[in-house]
Amino acid sequence: MRTVESWTQGRWWSSSDGARVVVDAVTGEPFASVSSAGLDAPGVVAFARGTGGPALRASGFRARGTLVKELALALKARRDELVELSARTGATAADAAVDVDGAIGTALVFAAKAKALPEGNVWAEGDVEPLGRGGSFAGRHLLTPLTGVAFQVNAFNFPVWGMVEKLAPALVAGVPTIVKPATPTAYVAEHAVRILVESGLLPDGALQLVCGSVSGVLDELGGQDLVSFTGSAQTAALLRAHPAVTHRSARFNAEADSLNASVLGPDVAPGSPELDLYADAVVAELTCKAGQRCTAIRRVLVPDALVGPVCDALVGRLERVVVGAPGADGVTMGALAGPDQRAAVLDGIERLRAAGPVLTGGGPPERAVGADPVRGAFVAPTLLRADDAQVVAPHEVEAFGPVATVVGYRDVPHAVDLLARGGGSLVASLVSADDAVVRAVVLGAAAHHGRVLVLDADCAAESTGHGTPMPQLVHGGPGRAGGGEEEGGLRAVAHHLQRTAVQGSPRVLALLADG
Repeated sequence: MRTVESWTQGRWWSSSDGARVVVDAVTGEPFASVSSAGLDAPGVVAFARGTGGPALRASGFRARGTLVKELALALKARRDELVELSARTGATAADAAVDVDGAIGTALVFAAKAKALPEGNVWAEGDVEPLGRGGSFAGRHLLTPLTGVAFQVNAFNFPVWGMVEKLAPALVAGVPTIVKPATPTAYVAEHAVRILVESGLLPDGALQLVCGSVSGVLDELGGQDLVSFTGSAQTAALLRAHPAVTHRSARFNAEADSLNASVLGPDVAPGSPELDLYADAVVAELTCKAGQRCTAIRRVLVPDALVGPVCDALVGRLERVVVGAPGADGVTMGALAGPDQRAAVLDGIERLRAAGPVLTGGGPPERAVGADPVRGAFVAPTLLRADDAQVVAPHEVEAFGPVATVVGYRDVPHAVDLLARGGGSLVASLVSADDAVVRAVVLGAAAHHGRVLVLDADCAAESTGHGTPMPQLVHGGPGRAGGGEEEGGLRAVAHHLQRTAVQGSPRVLALLADG
């Protein structure tokens, strides 16, 4: 059985005490053991602050952007290793590509964005603001790197991309990172870190990895540090309440649960290409990563008159999905990340049954190609129909797997209201070619969503889809979705910097702006 190691204070190490056994998601057989018993949390944080931070800040923003590019290319050179290993998590090759290639592409975007930053470690933001009538006294905002650490706690569904999308802006900013991957897929994150370490590109202490519990790390964090979390709203609340955040003011960012929805516009006619476009998009989101994406469509909002045709279109497509072992002939959807995740999804389906009938799926598949459908963490693609749009379950229960509920709406204001009932989401999408509908839905939904995608014939050929956040744009959402922001180009870099208002003569401001 594979022993997952941690990379801290310049060495690889592992512990057998209190180890958690992780199973192969496809076979159900024990695959890896994970433990961080004996972790020297104060030493890990001190190594990041005292060694990693100064080593990174010995160069400037642009040079660190080049470093991020080289790290991305190191991952690209060995991407096949990560894709092959990801099959153990239930991911098909296409699923793994979303994770691995998404990580590589994200890093390359941040590397390119860094070219717009200064050479040194001072980013002069905006114009000089005159503060006196004679022009001898002025002010300006200067952004400089925090001297602490970025501590990231990641979810199981994207062990590579979830790490790199946080790591890249931190490195550009000059802030060392401590990574805590989710235990069920920690072995994939460990291998990605091993690739980065073996590249020889990283300064000592710039990146550390803790696989297992990170008990004690938060106790070491304070006002110069950042905590970035992806996962459940319940865990986000626990982290947000830690004294490191509430008393010592460590910066905190969360991406949590999200009942994302996709709206079919009332202008779409039965049998039209737009309806097919919509159905294809919903099925793609249901089956990619077996529905284990924080941005996946959970609520399918369609005009009342189109509930029947849309359900028929979706059921027909979902019943053609081939579930089974990644790499087996014809398989188009793999397993969930493990038995615990399968149990949680099946529980969610049961809770959603309060809204209306299951149209297809609803439990383990009858057959899994190349695998045992019972021993593996498989769930059939599942579609439910809500009998009443106002019923609570579809707007409150997230089954984090290949599960969605069709909900009918009366008119556009009703659709906007249903979008808001999700309590804050990462993304909503709309298929419509009617300008009035687009304006009403997007502006009505904006306050409740971090991103809104409008899909029509003009952009369909190039659209990256409902579920794919782009590193150039903000990824996050209000309310239930965590209230945070990730990515967003240079906004993410700035999150790791201190914005300081400096006042003085124009000569002094120019002197400081040069770093």
